Amino acid sequence: MHAHEFIQDLAIVMLIAGVVTLLFHRFKQPVVLGYILAGVIIGPHTPPFQLISDKETIDILAELGIIFLLFTLGLEFTLKKLASVGLTALFGALAEIALMMWAGYSIAMYFDWGVMNGIFLGAMLSVSSTTIIIKVLDDLKMKNERFAQLIFGILIFDDILAIGMIALLSSIAITGEVGTTTILSTLGKLTLFMVVALVLGILIVPRLLNYVARFKNDEMLLITVLALCFGFCLIVIKLEYSVALGAFVIGAVMAESRHIPAIERIIAPVRDMFSAIFFVAIGLLFDPRVLLTYAVPIALITVVVVFGKLFACGTAAFIAGNGGRTSMRVGMGLSQIGEFSFIIAALGQSLKVTGDFLYPIAVAVSAVTSLLTPYLIKWADPLTRKLSEVTPARAVYVGQVYATWLQSIQLQGDRAQQAAIIRRIVFQAIINLMLVTVIFMIGHYLAPRGISLLEGWGVPSSWGTLAVWVLTVLLSLPCLLAAYGKLKALSMVLAESSVSPAVAGRYAEPVRRVIAELIPLMTVIGFLLLVVVLSAGILPPIWQTILMIASVLVLGWLLRGRFLKMHARLQAALIETFKEKGNPKTEDHHKEP
Repeated sequence: MHAHEFIQDLAIVMLIAGVVTLLFHRFKQPVVLGYILAGVIIGPHTPPFQLISDKETIDILAELGIIFLLFTLGLEFTLKKLASVGLTALFGALAEIALMMWAGYSIAMYFDWGVMNGIFLGAMLSVSSTTIIIKVLDDLKMKNERFAQLIFGILIFDDILAIGMIALLSSIAITGEVGTTTILSTLGKLTLFMVVALVLGILIVPRLLNYVARFKNDEMLLITVLALCFGFCLIVIKLEYSVALGAFVIGAVMAESRHIPAIERIIAPVRDMFSAIFFVAIGLLFDPRVLLTYAVPIALITVVVVFGKLFACGTAAFIAGNGGRTSMRVGMGLSQIGEFSFIIAALGQSLKVTGDFLYPIAVAVSAVTSLLTPYLIKWADPLTRKLSEVTPARAVYVGQVYATWLQSIQLQGDRAQQAAIIRRIVFQAIINLMLVTVIFMIGHYLAPRGISLLEGWGVPSSWGTLAVWVLTVLLSLPCLLAAYGKLKALSMVLAESSVSPAVAGRYAEPVRRVIAELIPLMTVIGFLLLVVVLSAGILPPIWQTILMIASVLVLGWLLRGRFLKMHARLQAALIETFKEKGNPKTEDHHKEP
């Protein structure tokens, strides 16, 4: 494609989008709707002219829009915010996916589209559109409200589960069976990747950004931010994960820098340009003729998406302890489908297991529900007030009793502090064990190359394997020793809190000592089993294994102090990052009105 043709296409996109969005802004309508309408106007399906020469180039630019939208979401949604809505968000995402999978499959069976079309349709309907919701909430100035934080949390889990869903659908399409092992393996690797990326990223990236910001040069800071963003997205693509998820993760890592306001300010114009192109690209996909050919299925699916997600996500939010107004807003805000639906529909087409009609239906439903999203959010409060007026007094009483019961079962005082300590210790131990797993995975991947290199130096293959394994174990020792220390501390906390002298009497202290000694012992056994399992790919012959275990144990005992100090410094750096002053994103002051 020639340069002037690209400039022509880009000029048409921006000119039409600018005119339409000016009109939408003039009449106080969400500009995201104007972008989509602009895409419909200049799209190949709208006569009389085809204004775009090469739609593939626009699609590439739209992909950049997805990256910047998810990246800026990560900048605004810190890990502390995710932790604050974690259980509610996970519950909401699971409820949404389960209900919409069933609804999509049922619709396909009703129209006699076949089992495989039903499975893929259910998957398409189960994931809400992150990009559309971000833009709508930004236009409505609601991104910092409590319901928006819940929505963002659900969307994060939606995207994570969608990756596993894509792997599951691929397995079903190829083998005709549900590959549970494949799905668990995919989700496990994804979890490990995210944990390692977040931990290492939080240790390195905020400090790098703080150093660059010292020069007080916006251009230098912008280039550094873009380099980190696209570099990390490239790594994510190489690992065959969602680029949108990668953009969010690196944004969340950068959010821990105390210079986040400056980063948001310089990245905003770039984000606005490419996100506009993304929404125009959605409009380009829309074929108005599909509305006529599949009018009834599109109308039915649209109604099911709106009311199904409203029920699933709103109910989940209410059950988790949120008020009626917040729950209604959460349900209304998630009542659409988007980019992951297109990916799933395209997957079915590429594997030749679904009909050609599913993709245009997905685009049509996405366009209609996207147009409805801002209005649904605006209607949430009036609808909540109307429902409160017509709800029977007995139902209101039951809701109040439920809310009181939820509050009563929450831990208070010392119990709450002990629970927080236990959660923190378990979390830190899990992080260390995940790092150990990643180290062994890297060792397994690099083992053939290391052994070949040592063979070139005249080292026998068996001893080369021995060297690789020893090096892998030594690298993992700091994390293993740190995890052991955390779990040993956990044993003392559990011994103190779980055995009461009022119940156990004079046996309280002996029982506490048993608990305090039993957990470390079981930890050592568990760690040995973990190392054996993780070493399966590079484990040398049995006699060398015995020699290695003995030498590593002795070396670990002699160097335990140094390893623990090394880990303590890393942990102190991590804690220091979270506690850095001047970061306005570390707390969420928005509460339920």
